[in-house]
Amino acid sequence: MRTTRPRVNKRSSDQAVKAATGKVWADWFKTLDKAGAKKLTHQEIWAILKEKHKVGTWWAQMVAVEYERAIGLRDMHQKCSGEYSASSSRTLTAPIAKIYAAWADDGARDKWLKGGKLEISTKTENKSVRGAWDGNKSRLSVNFYAKGADRTQVVIDHMKLADSKECEKMKAYWVEALDQLQGALGA
Repeated sequence: MRTTRPRVNKRSSDQAVKAATGKVWADWFKTLDKAGAKKLTHQEIWAILKEKHKVGTWWAQMVAVEYERAIGLRDMHQKCSGEYSASSSRTLTAPIAKIYAAWADDGARDKWLKGGKLEISTKTENKSVRGAWDGNKSRLSVNFYAKGADRTQVVIDHMKLADSKECEKMKAYWVEALDQLQGALGA
């Protein structure tokens, strides 16, 4: 465990967290230190925020995660289980059936996913594609959400990654891949 606090990689500003919770990051960290949160599980920290301090569900999660990062209990992209995961999301201009087909069919996917190493294990038409990535080194879950007749949100969750550095690499890869997919679909 780190003995000094690193600069917090805040997803939200002090103003935003204060507006939503009544305190800035530093005040929450002091409050949690006083509550003995350094020795608590993520769920216990979340419960303190939710039940004792009446912080809303989403903000309790946010404050707990940022606190864990600040005291060295969790890296960026690390879940409370210890597993690393990277996600990417983008709304593309194409109907859901067309985007699903571009992912679900190996031949269609090979045309736009450069260096793609996806072995599909399950797929649900126009909803999701899941499988092993890179010879079962990690897992991929891709979900599709219609946002009208000609727009579809694609949400990628890349799980079981080695560390935070690999997460950053894969996040950048998926941003590029979604650009390639949009280009292959036209629009």
